[in-house]
Amino acid sequence: METDKRLLGLLGIARRAGKLDLGTQAAKQAAHSRKARLILLTKDLSPRTAASVRAEAESSGVPVRELCITMDEAEAALGKRTGVIAVNDKGFAGALLAPGAEQRGGIIL
Repeated sequence: METDKRLLGLLGIARRAGKLDLGTQAAKQAAHSRKARLILLTKDLSPRTAASVRAEAESSGVPVRELCITMDEAEAALGKRTGVIAVNDKGFAGALLAPGAEQRGGIIL
């Protein structure tokens, strides 16, 4: 889908810019240290892991959103298979959370 390509492209740019932490533990640490501006979860992440990440993010005041992509699709864009992505840049997070982002980037709000 076109929206998935846009989302993956934006995440790829953020990865190359060093603005992402990938993986459950890295994302939890980024949320705990308040470095993360947004946590993204792939649609095929296990419910147990998702609940754990959500709890850490919510206790730190970091928004969490579910993506309309799988871990395999995230791996193609990011170079690492992961279901949890911490966005550590206000600009990238804002672009993903902006009104209409769900149509542009496959985020479930």
